Amino acid sequence: MNSPAQTAQFRPCIDLHGGKVKQIVGSTLNDDGAVTNFVAEHGADHFARLYRDDHLRGGHVIKLGPGNDEAARTALRAYPGGLQLGGGVTPENAKRWLDAGAAQVIVTSFIFSDGELKRDNLQKMLRAVGKERLVLDLSCRRRDGQYWIVTDLWRKFTRMTLSAALLDDLGASSAEFLIHAVDVEGKASGIDEELVAFLAANSPIDCVYAGGVRSLDDIRKIETHGKGRIHYTVGSALDLFGGALSYREIVDHFQTNQGVAL
Repeated sequence: MNSPAQTAQFRPCIDLHGGKVKQIVGSTLNDDGAVTNFVAEHGADHFARLYRDDHLRGGHVIKLGPGNDEAARTALRAYPGGLQLGGGVTPENAKRWLDAGAAQVIVTSFIFSDGELKRDNLQKMLRAVGKERLVLDLSCRRRDGQYWIVTDLWRKFTRMTLSAALLDDLGASSAEFLIHAVDVEGKASGIDEELVAFLAANSPIDCVYAGGVRSLDDIRKIETHGKGRIHYTVGSALDLFGGALSYREIVDHFQTNQGVAL
């Protein structure tokens, strides 16, 4: 079993939709598009270089649907070994993304299909990339008082709830979990504190939480409720993506907590 980190890390993001860097409201994503908060003028490589220069490792490039491969490759070329890659990853293409510069690949729909956990598919991914280069996306939505794992651009509910037993089970086969709180994703309306606390209490490996961060106070709540074990990413609230929260302020906060000297 891996031992989770004891200091929360800022993990930056590059979300790609239609070949452009965007911030969208996750719960609105469908085949016709999504409610879009922001479309960047700069390409994905611009943000990758920024994260590289600020020594931020372990951020993620997420391909939300088709038409994003080339944009993803430009980001990985700009920061080889510094970013994870997710979106449409399978055993057949995973190694190509690693060879293109991804530090790890993020998988969800291939593992959870037809509403169930496909253990044979999980084993195929492990054979393709190994545990240390595999991140499992366990993004979830709340229904009937429980968190349910969702797939296929966060639209389809699986029959799997985010339980302590599932985290313990899947933690033996992956290096990290990426978990979007989809109900608050892209809304900059505050974090899901209950989910953060649940992950801190039950995950045997590192987790990255995404969803609802709007201020440094929210980040401090993640650090507190997550007991320093839950990393975080920030999207729509950042001034990089049209929001009011200073990217530089978050970087300074993170580097101060980490004791980073630049």
